[in-house]
Amino acid sequence: MSELAGKAALITGGSRGIGAAVARRLAREGADVAFTYVSAAGEAKAADVVADIKEIGRRALAIRADAADDGAVADAVRRTADEFGRLDILVNNAGIFTNGPIEDVTPEEVDRTLAIHVRSVFLASQTAVGFLPRGGRIISIGSNLADHVPFPGITLYAMSKAALSGFTRGLARELGPRGITANVVHPGSTDTDMNPADGPGANTRRDLTALGRYLDPDDVAATVAFLAGPGGHNITGTALTVDAGTNA
Repeated sequence: MSELAGKAALITGGSRGIGAAVARRLAREGADVAFTYVSAAGEAKAADVVADIKEIGRRALAIRADAADDGAVADAVRRTADEFGRLDILVNNAGIFTNGPIEDVTPEEVDRTLAIHVRSVFLASQTAVGFLPRGGRIISIGSNLADHVPFPGITLYAMSKAALSGFTRGLARELGPRGITANVVHPGSTDTDMNPADGPGANTRRDLTALGRYLDPDDVAATVAFLAGPGGHNITGTALTVDAGTNA
């Protein structure tokens, strides 16, 4: 496939899970791909993703950057544009999962969750706007929990992901005259390190779906690739829910 030939993309949090699947998919579609990872513990997985992208025949760049660090987020955008000579696609994917009764959530957990899920998305997008050409794409990864919360203990997480819908609508209006689209993809339970399909509570989450199954990260990556490609050029300011019918 070559629908993204000549394009350059940055994915935040791209060394594992959904982010890694998106990085590989965009490379297969023809894009050069940069991605961030948070710590030394992720270097081996980051190296694997880089190797896979290069094997596909595309350029790859792994950037160690904590999404909670304002300067690191903006620098990752600039480094990508400098390395590839352009930036066409930003995928805001970096995330954490904080859960527990609201009375047990600490101010530090609130600050870090909002820093990664909301503030970094705003700042990465703000910086990217200076590089994105007409036809550029901003795609954020949210959660189906932004629209429907089926069990307690995830109030902070749901709040932080819900913020992306409002941000996306505003961004679409602001950037539409420049030919740049902005959308959010809301995945449901996806088989990743953070939420394995054979982990505790997985059967309960699976039972909530209409199709009776977890998503594979590639399912989400396919949706991101569609939005990033020619087929998504008239889709902006919207949320696409990919959750096997959990929110049906």
